[in-house]
Order: sequence, then C-alpha cells, then structure tokens
Amino acid sequence: MTIFRQIATVTLLSFKSLPSRARPSLVIVVGMACVIGVLISAMSLDVGYVNAELHAGDPGEAIILPAAAVSEGDSTLPHDSIGPILSLPGMRKDTDGSVVADAEFIYFIRAVRKPDGMNFLALRGIGPKGMELRPQLKIVAGRMFRPGARELIVGAAAGQQFEHLNVGDKVILQDGEWPVVGQFATGGDVLEGQIIGDAYTLMAAARHGNFNLVMVRLETPNSFGVLQHALAANPALAARTERLSEYYQRVSGDTASVFQAIAYTMGGIMALGALFGSLNTMYSAVAARTQEIGTLRALGFGGLAIAVSVIAEALLLSLTGAVIGIAIAWTLFGGVHYSFASALFNLTVSPGLMGLGIGWALAVALLGGLAPAIRAARLPIVAALRAT
Repeated sequence: MTIFRQIATVTLLSFKSLPSRARPSLVIVVGMACVIGVLISAMSLDVGYVNAELHAGDPGEAIILPAAAVSEGDSTLPHDSIGPILSLPGMRKDTDGSVVADAEFIYFIRAVRKPDGMNFLALRGIGPKGMELRPQLKIVAGRMFRPGARELIVGAAAGQQFEHLNVGDKVILQDGEWPVVGQFATGGDVLEGQIIGDAYTLMAAARHGNFNLVMVRLETPNSFGVLQHALAANPALAARTERLSEYYQRVSGDTASVFQAIAYTMGGIMALGALFGSLNTMYSAVAARTQEIGTLRALGFGGLAIAVSVIAEALLLSLTGAVIGIAIAWTLFGGVHYSFASALFNLTVSPGLMGLGIGWALAVALLGGLAPAIRAARLPIVAALRAT
C-alpha cells in the first residue's frame, strides 16, 4: 500500500472515531470559534475604517492644507490666502473659466447618539464647487441646502446613528436652529457620517474667519506635480498639497494600526489558550486511540500515516471552529454602523478577513497537533497493543 493510501485510510478511521470523542473534540471547536470570532470582530473595525477613509480619496483630486497641519481638522487657512491659492496652475477649469476648487470649513458639534450617549460630529461647510468635487454625493431624501441659507444636509450614516438628524429636524448651533432639509449618501465613505452646509454661512455662525482646507480637481492626474511646485514656489502661502487618496491613506494609518494592535493582542492571547487546549485534546485523542494505533502499526501502517492523521484531525476540528467563529462575527458585526471619535463607518467582515481567520486557525491547529502527532508516530507497537 502506498504512503498516500495509508494516510487516507488512517485519517478516515480517525475521523470516524470522532463521535466517540465528541466532548474533548468540542474543546478545540468551541475554543477556535471564540478565538476567530473575536479576532474577526476586532479586525472588522480596522477594515471598515480604512475602507471608509480610502473610498473618500480620489487620486484625481488634491487637498491643500497649511504646511504645518497634519489633517483637515487641525488646520487653518487664512481667508486672504484663498484667492492666491485658487489662482495656482494645475487645477481643472469649468467652461466659464472658474477653477474646480473649493475652500472648506470644518468644526465639530456634540450630538446625541442612539440609543443614548454623546459624541462629536463633523460639520463641513462647502462652497459652490463642493458638489462638483464630490460626484458620489447623492441626495436621497429632501433637497440640497440653498447657498447662503441656514440649512443643513445630513449623511445617511449620521442620521442612523444620532438623534434628531432626520429631514425636518433642527440642529442647534451657536446662532440658533438650523433645519435639516436633506439627507445624502456617498456609498459608505467617511463623508456619509458628517453634516454639510454652506461654508460662509457656517463660518459666520461659528464666528470663524478662516477656512480649514482647499479641495481641488486636478486638470489631469499628472498636474499634481505642477500644483505642488507652484505651492512650493510661493512660501508666503505656507501651504502644501497631497493627492486626496494619499491624504486619506495617511490619516487612516495611525488609527488602523491601533485597531490592528488591539485585534492581534486579543486574538493572540486567546489563540495561546486555544493552542494549549488543542495540545491537551490531541494528546487525549492519541491516548484514546492507542490500541487502534498499535493495531494499525502491526498491520504495516507507517508512523508518518499515523502522524498525518492526528494533524488532519486537529486541522478539521480547528477549521470547523473557525467557520463557526467567522459566521458569528459576520452575523453580529458585518455592516453594523460604528463611530470612533468623530468618524462613522461600517464594520466590515471582508473575504480577506475570513481568509485571515482560517489561516490563524490552521496555524494553531498545526502547532497544537504536531507534538501529539510525533508521539503517536513513535508509540512502540507492543506497548500500544497492551494498552487498556
């Protein structure tokens, strides 16, 4: 009998005996389901946040910030610098000769989160080119705010997560009540978790005289270098530019790293427990199959076939637990709205995360099954046959 047939035969016998060892086998299944369920659930934060940020980034657009600013939320562009910035080369122009660029204003307000609690929401002021710069923004209820009017539109994610942000409700700002006249969707990017209004009207309400950023549609994808060089050549502006896609990738990196560190730490601790559980269970399985293993060895089956059957059993049990854990994580967390700081996004259980979970489960199974497999392969035939 070839080694492959030996492995197949012994592995099949091992699987058939699993019902007689159901309780100890469940230790691996349940333990691995917990490990992978927690890992995937925690990593869904990272994937969901990064996806929301990256989907907002268009490589054909650029963002202009003060030279010392890290992000749009902590930046200030003086009002008198906007005109010179908008006159720089590299920006696309409309048929009327105006540049497709927009100075924007951002500040944060407190809102009541459903079902209870408080959180900060980003309130973004845009200008006349704001909608043209964001073709993904679609009004799904109500209407667009009127330029110069004290009116707001609310992202669909913000409306679902917070109280009093439906069409017809009013948002209380420093100068009084602002009606919500519309709701918009952007396909799930970070903008969908914000409130938008007219930039100049919002700045007057907030008593701010400066903008935070300038959004630019590039003339061509290669025009970024032209714009970057023009900004560098005018140090009086004290501003810099990034492609919008690279900006969102950068600002999401630190937060994503935190989510990853939390997920891997929690998953690693639980995986260590699952590893010891797997070792104990597989040693028990070898002990329960001692006579069977001795008989197989006496019939001419090699130690390699015995060892592979033990590892295959560990892989099967761990894979079963991983699939259960992934299913639980996907059911409970897939697509769920979540808020972190002022960002709203959907938790995402992606195919890549599922593959990661299965990979973790198989790695733990191999580590947990290797030592018991070696022990099974080395059992003396006579001693194994005499075992009771």
